[in-house]
Amino acid sequence: MSIMDFSGKKFLVIGAGISGRAASLALADHGGTVVLNDMKAIDVNEQPWPELASHGVKFVFGSQETSLLDGMDVVVPSPVISPEIPIMKAAAAKGLPIWSEVEVACRVTDADIIGITGTNGKTTTTTLVGEIMKATGRQTVVGGNIGYGLSEQAEDLPKDAVVVAELSSFQLEFTRTMKAKAAVILNITPDHLDRHHTMEAYSAAKERIFLNQDKGDYAILNYDDDRVRAMADAMTGTVRYFSTNGEVPEGAFYRDGDLILRHDGQDTVVCAESELHLFGKHNIQNCLAAILLTYAAGASLDVIRQVLRSFKGVEHRLEKVRTIHDVTYYNDSKGTNVDASMKALDAFPQGHLILIAGGYDKKTALDDFMALAAKRVDTLILIGDAADRFEAAAKKAGIADIRRTGYSMEGAIMLARSIAKAPQSVLLSPACSSFDMYDNFEQRGRVFKGIVNAI
Repeated sequence: MSIMDFSGKKFLVIGAGISGRAASLALADHGGTVVLNDMKAIDVNEQPWPELASHGVKFVFGSQETSLLDGMDVVVPSPVISPEIPIMKAAAAKGLPIWSEVEVACRVTDADIIGITGTNGKTTTTTLVGEIMKATGRQTVVGGNIGYGLSEQAEDLPKDAVVVAELSSFQLEFTRTMKAKAAVILNITPDHLDRHHTMEAYSAAKERIFLNQDKGDYAILNYDDDRVRAMADAMTGTVRYFSTNGEVPEGAFYRDGDLILRHDGQDTVVCAESELHLFGKHNIQNCLAAILLTYAAGASLDVIRQVLRSFKGVEHRLEKVRTIHDVTYYNDSKGTNVDASMKALDAFPQGHLILIAGGYDKKTALDDFMALAAKRVDTLILIGDAADRFEAAAKKAGIADIRRTGYSMEGAIMLARSIAKAPQSVLLSPACSSFDMYDNFEQRGRVFKGIVNAI
């Protein structure tokens, strides 16, 4: 869509994190009158607040009265802001338009958008897609749910540029006008049900990534995920599939050790699994999705092949940290739910794992996770709030060696070191959020790596 001028419009941005700050700047720079609100009391004399103020952004910090809505034309909540808090309910009751920060980004850029969502695999796929598109020579930015405000990254980009966007269900919930050149749902498994309440609502939020597509755009679906595959009939874009379990009508699939693109009925081997630095079935899926997204956006197979062969993955996702006395330590702190951690366990078919798990408990079902852990894990070390429930589920699954170290990551690592022997590996894959012990999964992963590297 054409880049918009917001002159004469008043915006209330709720939440002063990365997304809120990015949206405030983009709206103000395009003529909008912006009030940025946060419940936290914040010292506006410290950066970045003076910088935002210089762009005309006004602040209301330390309170959140519904009177802030008076005179506003649009409300822009940050992704973490629940639609069920009083000010959001009041905005809905008034009939005020509610835009996500992604919606703001779509209104301040002319660039093509490549959208990536799913319960797991988003960051690896987004990063890989970004690297492929940069290698084509096109102006490329990466943003969204990956640590960079999308509106800040996308602002004022021309039509020949491309925005690679990692999009969460929270970000898609209030997105209206996005029209992605290519978009994918990698998978859908239970997560964030405290926000969406039902799997149907969660899936519907994810499916919004395909809004407004036409046959010149591409909707890419995981053929191996029943819930995702069933979306095909509702697609308005051209559907392509990826699969690690078998061939697909049109798309990309894995066969006999090769990643294969099927386009107009012709098969082309893109690369062999043995040429990848990534490992695990889930990463094959991520690579297949990246092939389809970038091919749809005009990347040549030569460029795609080159980047796939050189890409080494992302921090905190099955990240090899160090080998000590023939025992390798892996940081999978991004395993913040049971499905992500099951994918990590699947990457070690030989088993012999010492698994460090636990944290802030999302209360999702544990039966499948613990059944797989019983096959792969020699010793389970539990930390954090979830330890009681995880231990009960582990015992039910038949896991015999279960240890606990309270809220001590260092204690868990030192315990693992004391018992680990080759051919075992030590894996941090918590299957939980980090908020009982850390600010985020990144901090948790860096603490893990710091302790391991100090041994």
